Amino acid sequence: MDATALPRRRGRPPRAPDSHAQTREHLVRAGVAALTEQGFTATGLDGLLRAAGVPKGSFYYYFESKEAFGLELIARYDAYFTAKLEHWLGDVQFPPMRRLRHFVADAAAGMARHDFRRGCLIGNLGQELAVLPDTYRQALSAVLASWETRLATCLADQYGQDTARHYAAFFWTGWEGAVLRARLERSPRPLHLFLDGFEAMAGQ
Repeated sequence: MDATALPRRRGRPPRAPDSHAQTREHLVRAGVAALTEQGFTATGLDGLLRAAGVPKGSFYYYFESKEAFGLELIARYDAYFTAKLEHWLGDVQFPPMRRLRHFVADAAAGMARHDFRRGCLIGNLGQELAVLPDTYRQALSAVLASWETRLATCLADQYGQDTARHYAAFFWTGWEGAVLRARLERSPRPLHLFLDGFEAMAGQ
């Protein structure tokens, strides 16, 4: 196909491929930061464009739609969070519950660094499902299922596969509520309280 026959995309083209990738990355980073603090519907594109230094009207050069942008943010946050899970839950020099306690301590420290303004992007979007595309529900469900699998793999070393899967599903269901409560109280107490209850349930 003749390249000149391709439809032109909206917005100002980048000056070079590197600048395109860098600008797209700035948009993603700004979007992830915004969605950990507020909902998707409350995140205006104008503010994100300003934060990333992108001229108004150029957004659609980098993403086909706001829906596609949101799916990219979910994937990026999942990659970031999964790396943390691999680091803490995969540290086999400690028993499973100690690994989980290390993860919670790291999460609490991360929330404290941002004065508890930021929470979980996945949990934030989950509270907006009524006004979000169904593709988001599918993506969020897949992310949570992946996190459950990783935690279940960790806990299986101590409890066996069936019990570990049950405990992992229970943990992530309660974790999102604990994160919300920590933001409300601006304190790590709800995170540690939830973990104490989880450990008691698991017989620790």
